[in-house]
Amino acid sequence: MHGMINRAIQCFVTDTYGVQTWQRVTDSAGLEFANFEPMLNYRDQLTLDVLGQAARELKKPVETFFEDLGTYLVSHPNLEAIRRLLRFGGENFVEFLFSLNDLEGRAKLALPDLEVPSLKVENLKDGTFRMTCMGTMPGVGYAMVGVMRAMADDYGALVFLEHAGWKDSGEEIITINLLEATYSEGRQFELAGRAVG
Repeated sequence: MHGMINRAIQCFVTDTYGVQTWQRVTDSAGLEFANFEPMLNYRDQLTLDVLGQAARELKKPVETFFEDLGTYLVSHPNLEAIRRLLRFGGENFVEFLFSLNDLEGRAKLALPDLEVPSLKVENLKDGTFRMTCMGTMPGVGYAMVGVMRAMADDYGALVFLEHAGWKDSGEEIITINLLEATYSEGRQFELAGRAVG
């Protein structure tokens, strides 16, 4: 697993629950180090062990931990770059949804060895969308539920999200019901950054 994913898990735990909590997670997972290096690769099992230990330490189901992690990745001020990258997908929530079909390719341009979930978004009917998510880590669809919830808030959209389970092929299905596209005022976003000086 790419170190950036592991580092994101580490930052989520330390920013949200504190360094001592992260230390207990690394100790119980049997890590011989306290910090993940973002540009290294780690065994997948090590990442799964850390996720399991973090969920146990926080007394949360792994699915809830994943969802909270997804929300953190988009909404925490330290990770504004991820939010900005996603907001480039469109001026409204529906445009953003369809831009996710190209997310894996865009991410590969920036970091070729980063494993990003493969996403397919389909418009079913009357504001209902289906996202098919195929990732290298089981449960990554729950993280996408968190990401989608945070991005809907960012756009000011009112949505109902549901992780609808797995296909036999291992793909996770997320149902997105767009109840109101402009429910509230979204967070401010400008495509072009402001010039300094």
